[in-house]
Amino acid sequence: MKVIREIASWVIPIVVGLAIAYVVQLYVFTTARVDGPSMEPNLINNERLVVWKQAKIKHLSVIVFDAYGEDPTATKPKTDYVKRVIGLPGDTVSSKDGNIYVNGKVVPQKFISMKERTAGTGNWSLKTLSKSWDKNTHATKVPKGEYFVLGDHRSVSNDGRYWGFVPKKKIVGVAKTLFWETNKTKRTNVNNLGY
Repeated sequence: MKVIREIASWVIPIVVGLAIAYVVQLYVFTTARVDGPSMEPNLINNERLVVWKQAKIKHLSVIVFDAYGEDPTATKPKTDYVKRVIGLPGDTVSSKDGNIYVNGKVVPQKFISMKERTAGTGNWSLKTLSKSWDKNTHATKVPKGEYFVLGDHRSVSNDGRYWGFVPKKKIVGVAKTLFWETNKTKRTNVNNLGY
């Protein structure tokens, strides 16, 4: 009996700890890693992120989402992308001369340089982009329950311009960078720009 109590005194705390960790990861936060250059200069390849699952998604939030079924080139489930939210449900979005417009108003883009704003961005609206998408081929606004995303490094980013919107059900959460991974300016550009 003493042996069983001794074993239980070790096993029960471990089981409880694992259960708590599982619940936290399932509902509160998880981690992710940046793959590729699409979020440069603010996030770099292999940079680690904390992803808050219950955080409110705002304009300019950086999110992690499963691109499988949205981007035709994402051929495996759980293909996570890291992108910046530009359009919320109901928004109109367009681009002209390096400026992004949401509902007719210029979006402040101090988080990237003028070169990064203009190189690879082009002039477009959701209506012109949607003509080449597999879904939402006549979109003029971001549909209910979906989001429009772009990478910060527009000239190399595979983002909503090429395949459309991200459904809320595919979003893992809002990404935040860790203080030891980067500098203050980049942390601000990832963690604090949502409006």
